[in-house]
Amino acid sequence: MTDPRIERSRMLILRAAVEELGEVGYGGVTIESIAARAGVGKSTIYRHWPDKLDLIADAFETFHERMVPELGIQSVHDSVALLLRHVADVVVDSRFSRCIPALIEGAERDPRVREFHHRYSAERRQALIDLIAVGIDAGEIGPEVDPELATTALLGAIFYRRLMTPTPLDPGEADRLVDLVLR
Repeated sequence: MTDPRIERSRMLILRAAVEELGEVGYGGVTIESIAARAGVGKSTIYRHWPDKLDLIADAFETFHERMVPELGIQSVHDSVALLLRHVADVVVDSRFSRCIPALIEGAERDPRVREFHHRYSAERRQALIDLIAVGIDAGEIGPEVDPELATTALLGAIFYRRLMTPTPLDPGEADRLVDLVLR
């Protein structure tokens, strides 16, 4: 069992990493700035993560696991809508929404950040692609729907509205978006 003090410090550091990324951008984040924000020494961070990218990647993975909703037993349409509401909620206003531009900017400049960003995004998309494929196999979604293209359209609408317009997609519009793309 993990020492609760170690887990508490780890969570403080992960939160600090995400907050720092959202505030100063990838290029401005340093292990020193994360340590100062978390109230720990640099050596504490280096005991667990070799560099800032590994720390940021761990933060994204950890918080994703804690935040993603349980789908339970419901229709594929309702499951897809639930996931989209979750994504829209996160993208509208959260510490992660402020990290999106920072991660994109970092990916443009650093091949390691690009590889992480593309892998992380692909893994998140795959869950939705698989869910839509299940709906097609079950006859709930028409066979003419391409799961990957539908996923791109669904998530693309959310991220486009967040990054390219003054008005993010209202999470309450998720059901209408799912209907538009999948029916």
